[in-house]
Amino acid sequence: MTAESITSPRVDRIPWAAMAGIIATVTVFAVAQGLTYPLLSFILERQGTTPGLIGLSAAMTPLGFIISASFIPVLSRRVGGGRLAILCSILAALTLFAIAWMQDVWAWMLLRFLLGFFANPLYVISETWLISLTPASRRGRIMGLYSSIVSGGFAIGPLSLGLTGAEGWPPFMIGMTAFLFCGLIVLAVAPRLPGMPDEGEATSVGSFFPLAPLLLLAVFTAAAFEQILLSLFAVYGAALGSAEEHIASLITCFIAGNAVLQILLGRIAERLGSTRTMLFCVLACLACCLLLPPVFTTWLIWPLVFVWGGVSFGIYTLSLIQLGERFTGQALIAGNAAFALVWGIGGIVGSPATGLAMQLIGHQGLPLSLGLLSCMLAVFLTVRKWRG
Repeated sequence: MTAESITSPRVDRIPWAAMAGIIATVTVFAVAQGLTYPLLSFILERQGTTPGLIGLSAAMTPLGFIISASFIPVLSRRVGGGRLAILCSILAALTLFAIAWMQDVWAWMLLRFLLGFFANPLYVISETWLISLTPASRRGRIMGLYSSIVSGGFAIGPLSLGLTGAEGWPPFMIGMTAFLFCGLIVLAVAPRLPGMPDEGEATSVGSFFPLAPLLLLAVFTAAAFEQILLSLFAVYGAALGSAEEHIASLITCFIAGNAVLQILLGRIAERLGSTRTMLFCVLACLACCLLLPPVFTTWLIWPLVFVWGGVSFGIYTLSLIQLGERFTGQALIAGNAAFALVWGIGGIVGSPATGLAMQLIGHQGLPLSLGLLSCMLAVFLTVRKWRG
């Protein structure tokens, strides 16, 4: 059920305690998620696992996101958002315990799937809470703040391995503690949290797709950009003779731009409108794709990847803002679940497709693939703007 009217409270008073609890919950969860990807890859590599099998293992988590998305609207209505979030935090911690205990690549296939399955509801529920609590006049900056902090959480996850190393139980203990801490935060702020929106007709994830296909394409694009650049930028740089340390530093710069620029983009969206700001981000992504080959070996690569990280993830931030502007009630949580499903699809499809392009036409298949995706989204956004 769509609604062009304001979907947030009638007054601009912001329930900061509840919002801080929601953002803290997802940030801690992001730290745990950011820790598991490199940790499990390092362990599998030490065991002599082939790169293809390591990649397949990593794909199980976004697959869990995809499968769980369809169940979230129904479960949140029946169980309640707070109880479901606490339950998922506990189950995620138990799953990570099983991963640490079994240390087997084939058992990890199922367990990493379950990790994604249990993690996804927490993101969907938290974003639904946040959109519901945010006044329309401040939605841009608050959603930008949310995206920046969560991105920082993902970045902190891998850095924590520098303190614990990637062997034994210590890194897993950090992850399990983070998952359980999420449940405690939700429990602490539960009295201040709104119920899951229940007004309007029940909307499934599948029935949401025809309501906002362009928004879902934007989410797919943002997911593809992140996964492709994080997984294949090293291959691109190696083809141009860059050292691993240099490539790793560029990826860190990309993540930094991702985290730093979301609040600025949110403020711009409040002044210029979310659709116009999203179009700007997409065109900026296209420009970065075109500029990557000529500037890669110059100092200009540093500001380029910083801006690229910000505007590519900004597409997702602006999609969240538009979701809050256009939808309310049960359609809102169905939309958040659809976002999670499409994000998982983008994460699974993007890297293999771009890897195939690079295999067929060379390393420049990376900016070409991302450029074509940006161009397609820009065309659709422009057509929608012309049609009003």
